[in-house]
Amino acid sequence: MDIEAFRQMVEKTPKGFLGRYGLGKKIFEEGGDLKEAAESLQVAIELDPNHVSSHWIFGQVLAKLGRHEEARPVLTAGIEAATSGRSNGGGDLVPEIQAFLQTLKN
Repeated sequence: MDIEAFRQMVEKTPKGFLGRYGLGKKIFEEGGDLKEAAESLQVAIELDPNHVSSHWIFGQVLAKLGRHEEARPVLTAGIEAATSGRSNGGGDLVPEIQAFLQTLKN
């Protein structure tokens, strides 16, 4: 799906997890408006706080926006969701998230 299709999903169902996650992820992957991506991913995490990939992508978006202090707890929450067993997967992302956390400037 393209960005516009995800925007339409969000418009139809503003509190739908799949549309919010898909929109934020697609914008990030395609180098679009990172503020829009951040907003969408923040809602996705509110809707499903145990979705590890949402935390991972949101953390990267925040870091690209220079918001490192905000990115750290988002990324840490993703690791906690994966390692606690609350998520349905995402454990494979933990090493990558941990490495990324080490690169964030204070």
